[in-house]
Amino acid sequence: MKSKKVLVLGVGAQGSAAAKRLDLEPNVEQIICADRDKTAVDNLVKTLKKATGTTIDAHDKDSIVAAAKGVDLILNGLPLECTKNVLDAALEVKANYQDYAATTSLHEDWVESIRIQYDVYGPKFAEIGKLALVGTGSAPGLICAATRDAMRYLDSCDTIYNIVWEGAITKRFLPFWWSPVTALHDMSEQGYAFENGKLVRLEAFEHPIKRQYDYMDEEITFVEHCHDEPIHYSFNAEKFFKGAKNAYFKYAGAGVDFAKPLYRAGLLSHEKEKVGDVEVSPFDVVLKHIPPAPKFKEEIKEIIDEGLVCDSGCMVIEAYGKKDGKDVLVETHVSAPGLVESYERAGITAEMYLTGQGGFLFSKLFLNDEFDQTGLISSDMLTMDQVDTYFGYAKELGITLDTHVKEL
Repeated sequence: MKSKKVLVLGVGAQGSAAAKRLDLEPNVEQIICADRDKTAVDNLVKTLKKATGTTIDAHDKDSIVAAAKGVDLILNGLPLECTKNVLDAALEVKANYQDYAATTSLHEDWVESIRIQYDVYGPKFAEIGKLALVGTGSAPGLICAATRDAMRYLDSCDTIYNIVWEGAITKRFLPFWWSPVTALHDMSEQGYAFENGKLVRLEAFEHPIKRQYDYMDEEITFVEHCHDEPIHYSFNAEKFFKGAKNAYFKYAGAGVDFAKPLYRAGLLSHEKEKVGDVEVSPFDVVLKHIPPAPKFKEEIKEIIDEGLVCDSGCMVIEAYGKKDGKDVLVETHVSAPGLVESYERAGITAEMYLTGQGGFLFSKLFLNDEFDQTGLISSDMLTMDQVDTYFGYAKELGITLDTHVKEL
């Protein structure tokens, strides 16, 4: 097994967390950290043993190609608008590719953009004998692998719920633990759901479900949210999800509580409005006032020392279907370190721990030559052997699955 060279594009909260883990891997020979922010690159590289740094303009494909020559894997942690350039660069240098979430850079319609990834880029990567793996953070990513795992307990599946509660709440104003622009974009859109075998749009922040699992102090209301999972599951329902006809993503937490009144007031609109003599979009004004996601150890410690309102959360898969002729619910809980424990273990936030390191675990499958697929797949298309290997890696980081099969 030869040592690998990895290009990490984007050294924000998730890219930096992944780079730190890659630095510990024996099969990694070199990490190239690339971003337009030279200071961020330099600050990360000086903490790593195997890394070099470079600056790039990700809106210029040739800039990415120059940084990527000779690498085995490109890990794309850049804004979604850059995805087409990174995919094209990976094809040009004949490298494997990995990203965290589905892009809109291939078509103005998000579903069509995902379809183009599968149908157009899939054959292109297969032609060069490489794999593009998309949607590999925590959600999408880890949650998709856990949803695949739930299928082993069913003969057929009818309905899937992916349920996430971001319960790490600080005393300072910090609505989002990851990219604010990506978070707000998700919050500004209607959701996608897979219903009766078809993709439909549902109003954001509506269609609530209530849950109180054993480790929750109170009942939580989860609402509709624009996310990748139902779209991917709709494409892959027959082959990978036992014929599921329905799939939903439900969300709760500080970000939802912050964004819902803004959405209802029209303050997440991208349409420009005239305010006095100035034309601005409400979205841009709101974004301007949101702090970036914390990523530096000193900053995270300062936030924790200020005091936490809550350090909790959940990631749950509910899969409804049949087993041996009986109606059953497969309920899988992803257990992972919270904010304080993530800081104590790795000097990072819980979001970085789950998303950056959840993404790293997919990278580790590449590093250890666990993929025999070529083309393009999403994280919900792993084989069951790959799912088992993934969660074997995850267990070493304190990320585990707790699954219960309940007759209905």
